[in-house]
Amino acid sequence: PALRHWPTLRSSVSSACLPHQHARPPVHCSLTSAHRSFAGRRKGGDHKRWHRHAEHAAEEGEAADGSAAGGAGAAEAASGESARAEGEGSADSGGASHVPSVIRGVPHFPQLFAVPLFRKPAFPGFYQILQVQDKEVVDFLLDLRKKGQEFVGAFLTKEEPKSDDEETYVATLRVDAGKVAKIEDMYDTGSIIHVLNFVPHQNSQGGQLIVMPHKRIRMLGPTDMDQKSNVLWNVKVEYLQDEMIKFEKNTTLKALHHEIVATLKELLRTSYFYKEHFESVIRFYNLDYPAKLADLVAGISMAKREELQNVLAEENIEQRLSLVLEIAKKDLEFAKLQSQVRAQVEEKISKEQRKYLLMEQLKSIKRELGLEKDDKETIIQGFHDAIKDKTVPEEAKKVIDHELSRLSSLEMSSSEFNVCRTYLEWLTSLPWGHHTDDNQDIKKAEQILNEDHYGLQDVKDRILEFMAVNVLKGDVQGKIMCLVGPPGVGKTSIGRSVARALDRKFYRFSLGGLFDVAELRGHRRTYVGAMPGKLIQALKASGSCNPVILLDEVDKLGRDFRGDPASALLEILDPSQNNTFRDHYMDVPVDLSKVLFLCTANTSDTIPAPLLDRLEIIRIAGYVFQEKMAIANEYLIPQTATATGLKDDQIEVPQNVISRLVRDYARE
Repeated sequence: PALRHWPTLRSSVSSACLPHQHARPPVHCSLTSAHRSFAGRRKGGDHKRWHRHAEHAAEEGEAADGSAAGGAGAAEAASGESARAEGEGSADSGGASHVPSVIRGVPHFPQLFAVPLFRKPAFPGFYQILQVQDKEVVDFLLDLRKKGQEFVGAFLTKEEPKSDDEETYVATLRVDAGKVAKIEDMYDTGSIIHVLNFVPHQNSQGGQLIVMPHKRIRMLGPTDMDQKSNVLWNVKVEYLQDEMIKFEKNTTLKALHHEIVATLKELLRTSYFYKEHFESVIRFYNLDYPAKLADLVAGISMAKREELQNVLAEENIEQRLSLVLEIAKKDLEFAKLQSQVRAQVEEKISKEQRKYLLMEQLKSIKRELGLEKDDKETIIQGFHDAIKDKTVPEEAKKVIDHELSRLSSLEMSSSEFNVCRTYLEWLTSLPWGHHTDDNQDIKKAEQILNEDHYGLQDVKDRILEFMAVNVLKGDVQGKIMCLVGPPGVGKTSIGRSVARALDRKFYRFSLGGLFDVAELRGHRRTYVGAMPGKLIQALKASGSCNPVILLDEVDKLGRDFRGDPASALLEILDPSQNNTFRDHYMDVPVDLSKVLFLCTANTSDTIPAPLLDRLEIIRIAGYVFQEKMAIANEYLIPQTATATGLKDDQIEVPQNVISRLVRDYARE
């Protein structure tokens, strides 16, 4: 459209720059010549002749206006020329059945199709882009353009329609215009707009309408046309004329003008949004007229739609400028708040950036001085230090070296780096070659066993025999003993006493209800969150290769589709196989032959026969009456007194009471 109107734009600007030396011709003459030339063009007349007539008509219309035309005036002349040129073609459509009159270069149609605006009203003199998503509205407007009617009325709706994305929380394109069900849904005051171009959306229906509002209009009501056959309402309109007076002729207007300009200047210093919009239109806009200034400020304002509509509908120019000043002041307060928030965010970001830069410089300085290394180098050095004093087997050493070289080539931000790092942490944290020295004093071990437990002579004798064999051989061999007896006879607590008698570390875990074999043998590293099994965890937690590991409730193992834990225990508890035990996660041989395994069970009937062959069964039948009396007097009462803070002279428990308790309440 801009190229099509270029001759008129050129002639209008030229005529505005030259003094008006000729007498003012009648306006209707220019309209008649434009109509004749346009009709001649439609009938196949000379194209150049039509352009000459159109330029002459625009010059005459501009001279009749008598105002110095800026860029906005040229745009109005261009739009007026288009309307005059296509006025006769508009007679084909239902919205303008009469030849329009022309006032100040803008065609005046007695009736127009009304386009409802949803977001903000259209102020004269501003090119606008309207997003229209309704396909029926788009097709209707394009059909009007084909018939030659490029002018429609634009009226703001009284309520903003509720969009679907508010309920579905899905981001969609904005909707500036559409259609309404009732004519009462629109305000009476609007603008006549010239539809210049249409750009369809590529990935959705609808598109962008490029329009130019020209004059204020008032809706008088619907026409007699059949409204059901049209997508948009066809309405009767009247045109509202603004007095083209300058500020110098009225002191109140001049004061309002200066105050609005001062507010705008402060807005330009505060808000980049206003600066960008103002600079794009100020070079084409004439601010000597109050109506133009009001339209400019309201057009670029971010005020509420109702406030902007009040500005558009106000006919008193002084009152209109007061409303515009109020809007400008509100925008200024909002811009100051926005600037304050932006300054706070920028200050926070600058502090964080400054801290980050200083930390990076500090790290660089420390690296230059040799005081600190990179995080990756520190991690790798930590792994080297972790295995420096350990006797790592050859196969495990190769795996550690390979993983360290692989870790050095990975980025710290990658997920594989963390997987490799976790694997190395487990490999280097195992007590390779570290073991505790066993207690060689059998009498001291016997004293410790007697301190913790009364009776259980067969269990104590077997522990002392195990120690004697180790002393004679000068070697430490792991054994698998299973204590079988009813609940409450001290099977679990004796395991801790054995570890204390041998000066070994102690670790206990329960096998009751265990179904997943990965709890014993570990998960493979291909799984997310993979971990080694309980045995590797026991070695890491104890920090030695020869702890006492108590496998509690071995008779209550489960079995399902995840595996059979009893089958895994066949290798773990076999002295001839567990010296090269391979955990699924570690995937390197680990020596378990020096571990003393103690198992507990309530009965040996539910233990699988192959597993039972690996165990050395020690049965604890229970305690007789005399043993229970001795346990109560020598162990339970002193321990309870210590736990409750009572002294010996504060406690008196008769023997007949203890006898009654043992006989009637302490049955196993």
